[in-house]
Amino acid sequence: MKNLLIIKFGKALKTIKKEGLYRGGKRVFASFFALFRQVGSGDILIVTGGIGDSARYRADHHAEELKINGFKVSTTVQDNPFLYKYHRKFKVFIFHRVLYTPSVKRLIKSARGKNKEIIFETDDLVFDKKYLKYMDYFQNMNALERKLYENGVGGEILDDPYVNVCTTTTSFLAEKLRNKGKKVFIVTNKLSKKDLGWADGVRIKKKDSFVRLGYFSGTISHNKDFATITDALLVVLKNHAHALLYLVGPLEVEERLLAGNENRIIMIPFVNRRKYFEILSVADINLAPLETENPFCEAKSELKFFEPGILGIPTVAVRNRTFSEAIEDGFNGFLAHNTVEWIEKITELIQNQKTRKEMGIRARQTALEKYTTVNASHDEYYLYLKNSINPGQVKKL
Repeated sequence: MKNLLIIKFGKALKTIKKEGLYRGGKRVFASFFALFRQVGSGDILIVTGGIGDSARYRADHHAEELKINGFKVSTTVQDNPFLYKYHRKFKVFIFHRVLYTPSVKRLIKSARGKNKEIIFETDDLVFDKKYLKYMDYFQNMNALERKLYENGVGGEILDDPYVNVCTTTTSFLAEKLRNKGKKVFIVTNKLSKKDLGWADGVRIKKKDSFVRLGYFSGTISHNKDFATITDALLVVLKNHAHALLYLVGPLEVEERLLAGNENRIIMIPFVNRRKYFEILSVADINLAPLETENPFCEAKSELKFFEPGILGIPTVAVRNRTFSEAIEDGFNGFLAHNTVEWIEKITELIQNQKTRKEMGIRARQTALEKYTTVNASHDEYYLYLKNSINPGQVKKL
């Protein structure tokens, strides 16, 4: 426990050093105040490992989806000092990317003793330590940080025979969890009502002839992903003098891409969620590369398709399992398998404004229908929760 506090303090200092006193300080204070977010009582408590995009989608947006469908839901972080008391207040407990701290262990033990439902939730492969070698960020952790991952994040919860049910984001992750003998519900990531309001409120008009390519890294773990399209971007920028490249978020770019393109590559640091949609709207074409043949990358969700999609921005994405399930190639986006395909499909969108517009419209429609909390439809999952909350009182589908 002492090591955990030291690590969290170290992370806070690194955040401030990397992002500056103002922006980094705001994130650190947000993490601190999240410890004391009010938790009432109800049907379901979602416990998450911290704050950030993962917690936003898998705790806050997940909770919003469930509330829209009639459930009483609260969220909290695993470091909440009163966590162990909440076994009295809820009937279902969903644990998202939590470390197996004494407080978490105590809550699970109490909930299990009262025969309450415990659900393991993940949006990444961090639960299984054998996949951590594929995680680029893991390689840059210090020895103490790595120690926290030695059993996988939440691996102890997943391995508990009492825990029979999991929720996750993709069919790839669902397959890995089913291989462990679990019943799995795929609950896709979704935009919240607030996200839709911010997206609909964006009003940026372009008054020039530039075509803007956008890559939005989100976290510091995507350097290798972006590097997979460096060769393609070198060709695209060389062939299209009116193309600009916007790189948003923490990212280390190869020097060979920057050389000669300094005035055409715009780098923007991490921004808050509302500002993110404003900057995202500047892009004419969104890029979503990932390393191939890397299970950690394969587990990533399709949010880099539907976030720009809600703004009517078409995406060229890596042709992997997840994006292939979300994108119909040539209809609501493009899929690319190698450098040649990346060049061809980015070029098609640069040269054909009509294709960009029509594909963007279809991407927005897909995002609205499939990736919003207000249109969420996971009836089998909702029914399971209702039966867990009121055993024997809910009819099966």
